[in-house]
Amino acid sequence: MDAKKFFTHPLGVIGSAVLTTFLWGSAFPFIKLSYVRLHIGKHDYWDQMVFAGYRFLLASVFIYLFFFLIKRKLTFRTNTWKQIGKVGLFQTFLQYVLFYIGLSLSTGVQGSIIAGTTSFFQLLTAHFMYKNDRLNSKKVIGVCIGFTGVIVVNMTKGTLSLHLGIGEFCLLLAMMFGGYGNVLAKEASKELDVPYLTAYQMLFGALGLLLLGSSQVGIVPFSFDWVSIGMLIYLALLSAIGFILWNNVMKYNQVGKVSMYLFLVPVFGVFLSSILLNEALSYLVFIGLACVTAGIIIVNYQPNAKKGKVKRAS
Repeated sequence: MDAKKFFTHPLGVIGSAVLTTFLWGSAFPFIKLSYVRLHIGKHDYWDQMVFAGYRFLLASVFIYLFFFLIKRKLTFRTNTWKQIGKVGLFQTFLQYVLFYIGLSLSTGVQGSIIAGTTSFFQLLTAHFMYKNDRLNSKKVIGVCIGFTGVIVVNMTKGTLSLHLGIGEFCLLLAMMFGGYGNVLAKEASKELDVPYLTAYQMLFGALGLLLLGSSQVGIVPFSFDWVSIGMLIYLALLSAIGFILWNNVMKYNQVGKVSMYLFLVPVFGVFLSSILLNEALSYLVFIGLACVTAGIIIVNYQPNAKKGKVKRAS
């Protein structure tokens, strides 16, 4: 089965999207645990940039090595630097400057919840960029139900408000840049192979993060042990695998048909943050999960009355 056939088949789309969102959801607690292990404080912004740079530099190396081992070259082509640079600026550099700062000032659960807003930014961007991917009543209803789940997960008993401090605001901006970056990657993938695009946009973004952070704290401000090295490798692997899968899903499908799956990021993030960070988890999370699942079904289910089956994503 070739890439296009796999990533447009309903099972391929669902499997890839769920695995990607699980990996991205797991990033929240693992970044928080890495901060503790490496003694990175919530105001150690420059250290956070260096650590983020390590992660994406290593992720790009992993992608390059994998394709080298299967004898598929990813040699950089100078005529692609503008496309690579633009995607790297938004999908890696700007998104993760704000993401790492925001997560240090927030909880894993709160950060996971705000991650759900990436769907809105993707859908909004696609609405203005693609004539065949406009918002319609079904998408709006599905998104509203899905976002209701995000809000419900955030509620505490007797509280109906969402607290947004500096950390949460940074996370919100990070999701905006990430959503826009995802659509830019979809455009770039029309001319570039996804592994090539993913590896080099991560490399460009990582170099920016390293230059930013190391200008203040040096290139090696940490004392690693085997546990923290393992966490860094896991974060790099989840980025490499997650971005390749997601950029393929974005390449072969309409943005509006796959954006709702990003609502699973906060669901996975909340559960994993609760388990790994011992953060509070209430029954409202399960109500939120039901809303998110319903939203995904509403947006993606397209019955074909004549054939009696669901249309394949395209």
